[in-house]
Amino acid sequence: MSGTGDRVKEALKWLERHGTRRTRDQMLSRYGITAPKAYGVPVGMIQQLGKRLGRDHRLAVALWQTGWYEARMLTAFVDEPARVTAAQMDRWARDFDNWAIVDTLCFKLFDQTPHAWRKVEQWSRRREEFIRRAGFALLACLALHDRQSGDRPFLRSLRLIEPAATDERNFVKKSVSWALRALGRRSHALNVASIELAQRLAKSEDATARWLGRGALRELANPALRRRLAARARPS
Repeated sequence: MSGTGDRVKEALKWLERHGTRRTRDQMLSRYGITAPKAYGVPVGMIQQLGKRLGRDHRLAVALWQTGWYEARMLTAFVDEPARVTAAQMDRWARDFDNWAIVDTLCFKLFDQTPHAWRKVEQWSRRREEFIRRAGFALLACLALHDRQSGDRPFLRSLRLIEPAATDERNFVKKSVSWALRALGRRSHALNVASIELAQRLAKSEDATARWLGRGALRELANPALRRRLAARARPS
């Protein structure tokens, strides 16, 4: 059986073979992804490699340390959520340099760890652009994927939205919007609370808060969505 170092080398060779200059150029020009070390491999192919490699915590840690964009994306499909530590999440967060790494890790790995809620609380208050984005992206992913928690922790998390609603940085405001809309689609109670918050933001004197509130209202106040959530809330 190959050691971790050999598996990292094999993975990097595979990524290099499947990378193209066109994909690498489009990462920035088309998708706004900044990655100084990139082969140019589409995320779908990275996911395929992840399935072939299987879950391996030590391999994921070693892949992250290479600094290659695709290798770091690969960790989302390779790491073992139960073995991810809070310290590891903070270390990796300090390396965040583009939205794709942030969102993929939150969507495919971090929201499955036992530390997810604590990192939402911590990261959503940080000043660094991509760490703060991670806090709200992680909240949105929990709203989408967490089937164990009731409404209470999500209702509490709404208090994190308003202080960040005036952050005009593109990658932050889009993640705050994503979180608010994901919360408001989760249940009837969360829809009501999210609409109340969105209405306040829509009346704000701050342009970013108004943008966020109005966008959320267009989605969350949709009559069909509200009827569906209300029906789901009724006892059968």
